[in-house]
Amino acid sequence: MRKGIILSLFGLAMFGCMVGPNYKRPVVESPTSWRFEEREAREVANTAWWEQFDDPVLNELIRNALKENKDVKIAAARVEDFVGRYRTTRAPLLPQVGAGANAGRSRVTERGPTPLDGTINPANNFQIFLNANWEIDLWGKLRRGTEAARADLLSTEEGRRAVILTLVTSVATAYVNLRDLDLQLEIAKRTAKSRQESYNLFQLRFRGGTISELELSQVKSEYEQALSTIPLIEKNIAEQENGLCVLLGRNPGSIPRGKMVDELVLPAVPAALPSDLLTNRPDIRQAEQDLIAANARIGVARSQYFPVISLTSSFGYASTDLSKLFIGPARVWSLAAPLTAPIFTAGAISGQVKSAKAAQQQALLRYQQVIQTAFREVEDALIDHKRSREQLEIEAQRVITLRNYARIARLRFDSGYTSYIEVLDAERSLFNAELFHAQTKGILFQALVNLYKGIGGGWVVQADHLTTGAADSRIVTPGSASFQETAGSDIKPKE
Repeated sequence: MRKGIILSLFGLAMFGCMVGPNYKRPVVESPTSWRFEEREAREVANTAWWEQFDDPVLNELIRNALKENKDVKIAAARVEDFVGRYRTTRAPLLPQVGAGANAGRSRVTERGPTPLDGTINPANNFQIFLNANWEIDLWGKLRRGTEAARADLLSTEEGRRAVILTLVTSVATAYVNLRDLDLQLEIAKRTAKSRQESYNLFQLRFRGGTISELELSQVKSEYEQALSTIPLIEKNIAEQENGLCVLLGRNPGSIPRGKMVDELVLPAVPAALPSDLLTNRPDIRQAEQDLIAANARIGVARSQYFPVISLTSSFGYASTDLSKLFIGPARVWSLAAPLTAPIFTAGAISGQVKSAKAAQQQALLRYQQVIQTAFREVEDALIDHKRSREQLEIEAQRVITLRNYARIARLRFDSGYTSYIEVLDAERSLFNAELFHAQTKGILFQALVNLYKGIGGGWVVQADHLTTGAADSRIVTPGSASFQETAGSDIKPKE
């Protein structure tokens, strides 16, 4: 009989009704296709795309960043924090059992109003006991709270993976920018050297009286203009190196170089449908888990309207004689089932319910906003890639044309058909075009990096494997399906 009552109470606690709305994924209006789709796009979103650059130095930088970056370590520690919170929130679903013991000796006055009547004085007191407390979760308050805590944990894990996504793309972008600046510096130094040679030659001509001081000043001005770009580019290189060092989790300093930006291989364009973003991007999954948690907390708030029933019990032994502590007459026990219910709270509970509903609406709107932002980022990256590739082709042709123009202008000047102003104009245009071509090449690489970042995909999981101290695979699997299936099991981080 007693066992049947306990099993019935356990069934009520674990499977009783739960107040509050059950979560249903909101309907998302997503486009059926991208406006700027690439014909040569391939299913490569689940590969380590940075390896397609074919630069071992970049691969090593990304591996080091994933192991040493402080943001990744902070995010991992935050996951551990929420693992502990989840366990704490889930614990009241089961009985809480404690134990205690006491041994003491005391004496009372023999001159008090009540005679002792032969009572031993002083007397010993020995006690040993177990106590238990269990709140019967009839209305689902504890289960809704556990649901919210589980969603918070999964949200934090997705946040950690979002940090990994951002880190990998940031390192790749910073490295490409660095190599692009290196190319610009090489162009500037080459141009400055060429113009210095021209200036030295024109100094000799000026001393020989074959050119005017005006022409010499023009040549010197162009030389100094090319020379002045070198410190600016070198400053940008140093700042880029320092920023990359922070991403690598170390103090500012120099960065090793691999291939030149001209030698880097452009990664393939990843293919993905708009609907894929709902499962590919950690930030979208994180926003949905936040919505699930907010939805569950409505039930937690509503459950406060209903009575709370708890089972409390204690069992033990008490005796003044240690040798007789564990005999039948020394046994003590108690069993109670207190019930508490709100009668008048002056709107406190209704206020909490209203607040929980408002928080759920905020989470819903954030979820929708994150999805819309994701669609925009992918569209922008596709547009950026398509137009940057077109621009790069035009800029490459323009450089070829201006080199020919500069060659012809110098031949005309050497033959006496034109002034040196035409040569200066041609070389100035060529210098600017070469710098702009180098910048456009870097922009094209960045567009592809942003496209992989926008689409997300299984490559984030591969990057996650390169980190240290990652959470258990039951909660890092995309969508966390295995965790959802084993919600009642314990969650353990990797040692």
